[in-house]
Amino acid sequence: MKKLLENPLAKKLLIFLGILISIILILDFILLPLYVSGSELSVPSVIGMTEQEAFETLEDAEFNPSIADTSFGVSLPPGRVFLQKPESGKLVKEGRTVFLFISGGEQVISVPLLKGKSVRDARLSLERIGLKLGVIEEIASTHPKDMVFDQQFAEGTGIRKGQSVGISVSIGKGAGEIIVPDLIGKSLTEATRILSDSTLTVGKVNYQISSTLLPNTVLDQYPAPGNKLNSGNTVDLFITKEGTLPERAEFPEEN
Repeated sequence: MKKLLENPLAKKLLIFLGILISIILILDFILLPLYVSGSELSVPSVIGMTEQEAFETLEDAEFNPSIADTSFGVSLPPGRVFLQKPESGKLVKEGRTVFLFISGGEQVISVPLLKGKSVRDARLSLERIGLKLGVIEEIASTHPKDMVFDQQFAEGTGIRKGQSVGISVSIGKGAGEIIVPDLIGKSLTEATRILSDSTLTVGKVNYQISSTLLPNTVLDQYPAPGNKLNSGNTVDLFITKEGTLPERAEFPEEN
């Protein structure tokens, strides 16, 4: 070792190695940590901000904002940031890209055409696009049995995703379930009220002269009391009116 140190070339080599090691240690433990820590910044929170507000906030903090995606069905109003990557508070390099995810609000679905379908097909058509089948109203009609002939919202109407759509389904002509009330002897006003209470309506009104009953009294009705109708069907009435009955014609007696 002593001889090695006495060699001028070896001595210079050892000095060089010592300086090199010292430089490496200084870079590794002092300068490099200072450089790295000085270039890292904390990402600010932009959740809930509008797109413009988020861009201005990030750019002022020396970051590069970028729209990553727009998603529907988010609770925040449309145009607001609901997610950011990297998250707020995270230490990242200056100038790092921060990806923003923007709310598109509640998704609007266009109602499909349901008329002419079966209940099963109508349900599948709605569920396929994120809607639900609502109230099913079964009504006697001239349409084929079990066919959807009316829908709560017209085709093309925009409604919220997950909303329900009611339909009217034909049960065929049927006899109905509403019993026709007895209106004979009632006034026209009272008969109209009774029919309305039974979800029926006054149909054709036929007037007949009567010398014994008050005017606007129901003499007869069609259909007769006890028959069954469907909601909204009509009942024709025969009503009295004032007047003089024509005298009975006299015929010659037969021989």
